[in-house]
Amino acid sequence: MIFVIAIISICYFSIICSFINGFDRIKNIENKNSAPKHTFSIIVPFRNEAENLPLLLHSFSEIAYPKSLFEIILINDTSSDNYNSIIEVFRIKNPIINCTLINSNNITNSPKKDAITTAVKISKFNWIVATDADCKVPKNWLNLFNQTIKYENALFIAGPVKFKDKTTFLHHFQNLNFISLLGSTIGSFGVKKPILCNGANLCYNKATFLELNGFEGNTAIASGDDIFLLETIAKKYPDKVCYLKANDAIVETSSEKNWSLFFNQQLRWASKTTAYNNWFSKFVGLIVFFENLLIIVLGISSLFIKTYWKYFLVVFIVKILIDFTLIFKTTKFIKHKKALNYYVIISLFHPIFIVFIAIGSFFKNYQWKDRIFKK
Repeated sequence: MIFVIAIISICYFSIICSFINGFDRIKNIENKNSAPKHTFSIIVPFRNEAENLPLLLHSFSEIAYPKSLFEIILINDTSSDNYNSIIEVFRIKNPIINCTLINSNNITNSPKKDAITTAVKISKFNWIVATDADCKVPKNWLNLFNQTIKYENALFIAGPVKFKDKTTFLHHFQNLNFISLLGSTIGSFGVKKPILCNGANLCYNKATFLELNGFEGNTAIASGDDIFLLETIAKKYPDKVCYLKANDAIVETSSEKNWSLFFNQQLRWASKTTAYNNWFSKFVGLIVFFENLLIIVLGISSLFIKTYWKYFLVVFIVKILIDFTLIFKTTKFIKHKKALNYYVIISLFHPIFIVFIAIGSFFKNYQWKDRIFKK
């Protein structure tokens, strides 16, 4: 038993330490106001997002980049709300912005991938910028992508995403979970083994997407448009993927409104892990699962076997301390240190949550955008 505890814990601590090191390797980028050169097609798949579209579209209107050098493509996925009038108002108020509305052709089990593929094929410009309908983008967004393409010679650029602030415990739980993923994302890019990214803030070369056939081979899985594309491009061009660690490039999104939506979101995200082609991604996922399972097993065992208390306390305390280091760095980067106020209490429940989602992703169906996806 002690051998198993040691092996799992050493692997976990080694991974998180490497992410901490990788996080520091990626330097914070400032906007250098580089001359606008590259052209961008911003694509936004949406389904029943009338509540969120006004904020997103308003943030598009404030983008500080020549309007002739970008376009917006909105892809409707069989929405039943009043989205059309919202888009028309935006067009009237912003006549110099090229904004196209199309309908998605759902031909696979992944509506979002279908929508993105449809948009890429009709896009007019060389670079695809992806975000979600429930987001707000920063004004220097395209400037920083333009700058990164110039200086990093990248074909795929992942950007940071954070939650809009709320006051509920549900939000704080989601927020710290999300921040830990953000820290791990940046850290993995820093050690040249990228395993995560967020489809709410991506930029990639259109010609490369078409060359590699986009999402081919992954359309049977509903989610994963972001990570599968990262894997595909990183496999062919490992030196051409990078992370844009810039506060001025942070896209804001919303946490889920209730626990049911949150669990369904997490099940959707977790369901794609078995299809990852990156061995390091699978290894990290397994070690994270077993480390959290170990804490639960040790905690329960210590109630019956007193000698297990010391193992439980050592593993749990060291885990929350090393996790805190990565999360602290991440909250400092996104300027949201007050999220740490809830770290200790949420850390008590987080292992149960991780194990529940991991196991549930193999057996439970999940609902997304009023659709049920079966295992």
